[in-house]
This record gives sequence, structure tokens and C-alpha cells, in this order.
Amino acid sequence: MPGPTHPTGYDLLRNPRHNKGTAFTEAQRSAWGLEGLLPPAVTTLALQVARRHTEIAALQDDLQKYLVLSDLQARNETLYYAVLMSDPATYMPLVYTPTVGEACQKFGHIFRAPRGMYLPISARGRLKQLLSNWPENDVRFIVVTDGERILGLGDLGAGGMGIPIGKLSLYTACAGVPPQYCLPIVLDVGTNNQVLLDDPLYQGLRQHRVRGEKYIAFVDEFVAAVEQLYPKCSIQWEDFANFNAVPILARYRDKICTFNDDIQGTAGVALAGIYGALRITGQKLSEQRFLFLGAGSAATGIAELISLAMAQEGMDLTA
Repeated sequence: MPGPTHPTGYDLLRNPRHNKGTAFTEAQRSAWGLEGLLPPAVTTLALQVARRHTEIAALQDDLQKYLVLSDLQARNETLYYAVLMSDPATYMPLVYTPTVGEACQKFGHIFRAPRGMYLPISARGRLKQLLSNWPENDVRFIVVTDGERILGLGDLGAGGMGIPIGKLSLYTACAGVPPQYCLPIVLDVGTNNQVLLDDPLYQGLRQHRVRGEKYIAFVDEFVAAVEQLYPKCSIQWEDFANFNAVPILARYRDKICTFNDDIQGTAGVALAGIYGALRITGQKLSEQRFLFLGAGSAATGIAELISLAMAQEGMDLTA
């Protein structure tokens, strides 16, 4: 039976956390005021997943598939994650890379319903108040971006929200993190993408990016607000420009539970792959030479971790 705060009736069908659609049993429909609000047939979760497979497979365009999945996430989280986990090889590229890149580029044109939190720099001094509007009191994982270096696509401003949303979907689908513990966030400090600034459908602040001390103070306020409201929370920094990503990580890595996926996560996976190859060749890491094309967050993070690993093998990095 529903508790005192559990939605019932029509509200239950509009609550993505609790909605099960036609999978509600006859007893649940009677108890929770759902009779007459659903078709009479009771379907299993497996049958609901099969229905979504059929619907999505009939679509030719990956962005359309992304939108179908996004709409499903907005109305029935149980079914959404069941679909993702039923065939990860098919659905992971749709909810995250590469499809999420196009979704971010066209964010203002395909926007349907808000998800996550948008913290604009125009709200400086009130970020704790804004974060308090989030309906969950126990947030454990935040993925946050300022939208400046979205994948390899550059400055997409508020459109970068697709990245935190997609990454946290993977937290739940792949690692089993309850979705109520996850919060996607965009720190909107403007955009230097003139195409977006000229687009009437752009969803973010219509100003050029704030830099320097004001930017740092804004990020400091955000971190302080998260610490106060969600003391058990880990912050993952995602797709920040390298000249911001590196100092932000250095500023907070020893103070709070945090990491930068572009710098540390990618580096960890890359080094693990290298070690796997070295087991085959029988060589040492310090005997290798590496060439990097570019000096973005991922490249510099990988280079730094490889250097540290070489030092552990006895290589003098100052030589």
C-alpha cells in the first residue's frame, strides 16, 4: 500500500519514479486509484521492454531513438533502466556517446522537459537556495559541466546538460546506483558560441562566458552549497575546458570527494589498457614512448598518469 507521501491515482502515473504503466497489477490498481486510468490488460515488465524494443528498432535515426528513450525516462524510470540493461550494447551508444553529442548540439531545438538543475551565474549568492529546490534530500552523485568542451564539439553552453544526464544514466544502468541519488547539473556562466547566442531557441544565459575571479567564486559557492546540502555526495567534473578543469581539480581534490572524468577517469582506463598490452609484450612501461595529439584534458591527464606510473618503476622524470 502507498505511504502517506506516495502518489496515487493520476499523480502516480505522472511520477516517473513510481510509475509502472500497464505493469500495475489489478490489486495495485484498486488500492491506488488507478482503475479506469489504464487499459485493462496487465503486462509484465518483460513485455513492456519488448514493446519498447520494437518501437525503437523501427526508427532509422539515432537522435529519434535518443528522444524516445528520453521521453521514457521522463515518465517511467523502472522501464527506462530495464530497457537499457536488457541490451547495453545497443542502448549505451544511444543514451551517451556518440548520440548524446548531437543531442547537446540541438538541445534547444529538441527540448521537451527539464531534467537536472541549471545554476546560472546570475544567481550568485543564491546557489544553496536554488539547489534546495531539488526534490531529493539525499544526493550521492553529482555530474556537473559548464558546457565549454562538450566531447569534441566545443562550447555548447547550457546544451551540455545532455552529458550529465547521460553519464548518470550509466551510473544507474551499469553500476546500479538508485536514480534518486543522482543529480545532473549545468553551471551556466554563458557561452562564447555565437551561433547559440543568435539562436532564439537557445536555453541558456545569453552572454559571453565569465572568466577569472568571478568564475572561481561561482564554482566555490557551488561546491560549498553541495557540501552543506549533500554531505555524502561525490562531484564528478565533466567536459570543462582544460584551463579550468585542471585548477578546479587541484583546488578541490584533497578537500572533498571529487574527480574529473576527462583527466582521471580516461587516464585510468588508458593506463589499464597499456598495462594489458605490456603483459603480452613482456616489456616495462618505462621502456615505451608515447605521442599525444593535442593537449586537452584527456591527453594531459593520460600523460600525467603514465609519467607517475613510470616513476613508480624507477624512472627519473627530471632527467
